[in-house]
Formats: sequence, C-alpha cells, structure tokens
Amino acid sequence: MRRLGIRAAQALGGHSLVEVLEPQPSETAALDLRRARAGRPAPEAAKVVFLIPLVGPAQVGDWDAVTDRLHATLRGLIAQADPRWEAVICCQQRPPLPDDARISHLPFNDPEPGNDKWRKLAALCDELVQRDGPPSYVMSFDADDLPHHDLVGGMLSQAAPGGYLVERGYVMDDATGEVALAAAPDLRAPLRKPFWKLCGSCAALHHDPALPQSGAFLRAMMMHEHRMFPYLARLAGLRLRKLADPVVLYVLNHGENFGARRGRVGYKTRFVRRFSIGHRADLPHLSRDFPLG
Repeated sequence: MRRLGIRAAQALGGHSLVEVLEPQPSETAALDLRRARAGRPAPEAAKVVFLIPLVGPAQVGDWDAVTDRLHATLRGLIAQADPRWEAVICCQQRPPLPDDARISHLPFNDPEPGNDKWRKLAALCDELVQRDGPPSYVMSFDADDLPHHDLVGGMLSQAAPGGYLVERGYVMDDATGEVALAAAPDLRAPLRKPFWKLCGSCAALHHDPALPQSGAFLRAMMMHEHRMFPYLARLAGLRLRKLADPVVLYVLNHGENFGARRGRVGYKTRFVRRFSIGHRADLPHLSRDFPLG
C-alpha cells in the first residue's frame, strides 16, 4: 500500500507531495532520475554490462566449487551470439578468469564482517559511473546463474528504451536434476511465480552515463532485494520490457548457493518440485541454450 501511495503521489503532485510520505533513498533516487530523463530520448544502448558480486573464499567451504560455477556463467557469456557485452567480477580475491578482455576483476577490501553482497554491488556501481563508456544495459548477475546464448543479442536488437525484466526463466535443482519454469501465474498454475521474484539475475536497466542520476539510481536500487526492481524502475520512468523467452537458468542446491547460506532455498526447492517440466536429461534444449556442460 505504501508503494501505491508513493506512485499515486508522484502522478498527482510530483516531488513535493511524495516528500510528505518520507520516501526511501532508493525512491528519491528513482524520482531524481525520472525528472532528469523527462523529455529526453534515451540513447540506444551499445552493450550489456554484467555486474557480478562473487562471494569471498573465506565465506565458503569450497572455493574451487565457487570458481567452477563462475566459469560456467562466464562460458555462457563468452558463447553469446552477440559479442557486445562486458562483465566485472567483484571479490576479495581475484578468481581464475578466462583470457578475455571483456572480463575484469574489481578488488574488494571492505573488512566489515557478514553478508557483503550488497556492498559489492555498490562498489560495482561506483566503478561503473567512474568509467567513460557508451549507454548500456546494466544487469546484476549472480555468479552461479547461467545466461541463454542469445540474452545479449535479444536485448540489444530490441533496443527497449527502459530496459528488460526476466519474467520467464528456468530454475533447476542441481541435487535432483529437476527443472521448473518460472513464469507469471495463469489459470492452469495460479500459484506459479515469475522469475524475477525468485532470482536476482532478472533485470537489465538502461544506463545513460551522461546523466549522473542514472548511476546513482542503479546503486540505490541494487541495495534492495530483486523483488523491488520492477517497482523502483517504474518509479524512475524506466519501463521494463518483459522478455518473452526463458533467458536465464537459476541453479539451486549446488552446495554454495548464496540463498543456502541464508537458509532461504527450501521454498525454491519446493517450487521446482511443484512446477517441474522434467529432468534436465530429458530436456536437450537446455544444454543447447545454456552452458550446462
């Protein structure tokens, strides 16, 4: 109800009326970007930038397993049909990386204990705005999710002025091999969830480096869970086009999931069981479209 109130206040009275409702910093950043973009045509994005926060070796039980998962993600990017992408990995220790100029490491030296995923995303956004670069789509991407080989090309060819939202995607239980389709609920599956409610690798937002408010908004937005992304993007005036095909594969229960370290994978495991479309061995298109090995 509060979000509806913020949106209604923006539509009816603009900035002054919204201030009465004491917006969060991310909502203020969204409205700042909305004003900066007003009447300004969005320049066409020239590439897709993937921001990848990677858990540090001190926080996991098997660093080799973590880097193996990262390599699968990066193989999926290297295999993209359209080569216009870049990936930046933020971590305390530089992982072994493929020899590809589009892939770089951002050192992270913040000693504060505990979950540092959002601080790494903040560092990635800060580094992004310090660079000279063309307009792009910026997508936070988890280091164990897998991109469809046409993810980059599909977004750049459609040239959506606001960006994209992954509504349909696959969720795979690595322990069992079962695969589910995450998508908007319908009459046949009223309790099914869209992909963006399950996985953080779900939104690519248009970023215009000529607008300081663009980078500030990205940073503020990424301090939230991914379920807030569509709301904040809409508040910023960025209409996210829903991608029609499943273009991301989310792998659960592989041993080093971020969610498992927070005790939050159980309901997703149940989701896979309930909405299973089959075993990965019986779905050959998955190995064709995603870097499953």
